[in-house]
This record gives sequence, C-alpha cells and structure tokens, in this order.
Amino acid sequence: MPLFKIINITPTTQILIWKVTESFDELVEKVVLKEKTQLRLNGMKSEMHQRAFLSVRMLIQEIGINDFDLHYDEFGKPYLNDHQHISITHSHNFAAIIVSEETVGIDMEMQREKIIRIADKFVNEKELKRLQSFDSLDYIKKLTVKWGAKEAIFKIRNEKGISFKDHIQVKPFEIGEKETTAILEFENLKQPFTIFFEEIENFTLVYAFEK
Repeated sequence: MPLFKIINITPTTQILIWKVTESFDELVEKVVLKEKTQLRLNGMKSEMHQRAFLSVRMLIQEIGINDFDLHYDEFGKPYLNDHQHISITHSHNFAAIIVSEETVGIDMEMQREKIIRIADKFVNEKELKRLQSFDSLDYIKKLTVKWGAKEAIFKIRNEKGISFKDHIQVKPFEIGEKETTAILEFENLKQPFTIFFEEIENFTLVYAFEK
C-alpha cells in the first residue's frame, strides 16, 4: 500500500503514516540501505518488525531523503543530516514519522485492554483512580493517550532515569479535545509540553512539542 496519510501540522512540521501491507520482499526492493542499517535489519527476528522498519525508510523517501541521511546518536535518538528534527514510531501494521524544525516526539499505539494491566506502572495512584471512573472504552483510550504522550516526551528528552510514572504528568483531557499538556519534572528540569492526539482506525497517534 502506498502512503496511508499525511498530516500537515504547520508549514514546518509534517507527519507521514504508512500502513504496512507489503511483504518483506516488496519493501526491501524499494529502499536503499547503508551497511549499518542492513546489518540491523538482518538481526531482527520478527518479520513484522522488519517490515515496519523498512516502512520507515519508505516514509523518509517520501520527503525526499533516504537511509544515508538518517542517523542515530549514542542514545539511539534519530536525527537528519539537514538538522531537522525527526521522531519515529511503529506499532503492528503502522509506521509513522514526524519531521519538523521544532523539537518533536511521536508515538503510535494500538488500543488494547492489555494497557489496563500495566497502568499502575506509568500512571500515579491519584490519576489512576480518576481515570477508573470512566467507562471501559474511554478508560483504555485515555490510558493509551497518556502512554503515547509519555513515550513521545521520552523520545524528545531521551535521558536515563526518567520515570513515566514519577516524572511525566499529563493533565486531564477528554478524547474529543485531541489536545492536552504535560510536564516533565526530572532532576533540575521542569519542561512543559503540548500534546496532540488522534485516532486512526483502532490506534492512537500522539505527538508532543516542547513549549
């Protein structure tokens, strides 16, 4: 399948989403990989992971660059040769990137009941009790937004020791609002973020900007 969706956030910020329907062989024929990337691809045990990984390369080709322009720093954070910010996510049969002149992070998650079982690992007790007052579907969707927001923020800061539960707090929101704010308080840092989210099929797409 070709490019699934483009979301133009601002004149300098764009999200591209790929729905992975191609086989591994179909994808690998369409991308050119540098040696380091090829070795990383060869080391992946899951073909679904390999296909999502290749779909990200398809996405960057859509914006006129290729694998030789994409690099990772010592902490695994991606960056581009032209110094634009890029963040990457993939979940099951979707892959997405956000490219911007601003500092950004992105995450995409399937909405699943499983998130209820791990909620106490990334949401504090007070907020968890508040969320549990909602019906089960709304509860799952809100937990998924919160997880995605914290993942997106972590991708921006990418600092060892950050706890999703203790250091990143997402302010209350309604699903229909598609926007909220969050604060990262870690060591001497107190950094606010603007969070945007939307549903795509049974997935939640979340992206964050530093304020």
